[in-house]
Amino acid sequence: MKYFRLEEGDRLPTFSLKDANGELININDFLGKWLVIYFYPKDGSKGCLLEALDFSNKLSEFKKYNCEIIGISPDSEESHKKFIEKNDLKILLLSDPDHVVLEKLGVWQLKKMYGREHWGVIRTTILVDPDGFVRKIWENVKVKDHASNVLHSLIELIRSNK
Repeated sequence: MKYFRLEEGDRLPTFSLKDANGELININDFLGKWLVIYFYPKDGSKGCLLEALDFSNKLSEFKKYNCEIIGISPDSEESHKKFIEKNDLKILLLSDPDHVVLEKLGVWQLKKMYGREHWGVIRTTILVDPDGFVRKIWENVKVKDHASNVLHSLIELIRSNK
């Protein structure tokens, strides 16, 4: 079932969220670069830690292709700060505690786990081109090898645009 509210080829809507230091970051500041935005449920959980470490460890490879990486979750700025410091993360994490962007993009959904329902983030990643258009969407992401798959897609898109 498709839940993400954008299609490949759509322009990413403008939004601003705070980073781990409380600085307001406007997504338009990344125009001119490729951008990976991944939406994840919770700082420190096993899958989220693996995903953050994988993207962080591959950041230098992404930067070779003029690409930045941003993780967005409903966690607080303070939670992000601790998560980054504890795990020596190199990527930018943005906080959406009121779920404004998460809901706008459709990744804040009613989820079922162990027979119980709760609201949370559906793990999703998007790849945005330097002009601000969504070029690739991964829904219901499985963490294993995901960062490598995103990097491969980035390289393929760049090569196909030449």
